[in-house]
Amino acid sequence: MKTYDIEVQRLRSIRHDKGLVEVGLDLLVLPQKTSDDGMPASCLRLPVDHARSLLLLLKQQIAELDKLQPRSRRSGRC
Repeated sequence: MKTYDIEVQRLRSIRHDKGLVEVGLDLLVLPQKTSDDGMPASCLRLPVDHARSLLLLLKQQIAELDKLQPRSRRSGRC
């Protein structure tokens, strides 16, 4: 399994379409050296400002998706 360090350099856009949330980003992707201290995993690094923006944008997109669902499914009872 290849692992990577992924650095978000710029958030460009976010939108939803047919059940998918698509995020447009400028990324810097570099191979990561694997260590023997467990299962290798990729790492996503982004500045705090980008993290806050991403969180707000995701909340907006999820709220828009919730509006599209029938009222009976919005209450959280499934």
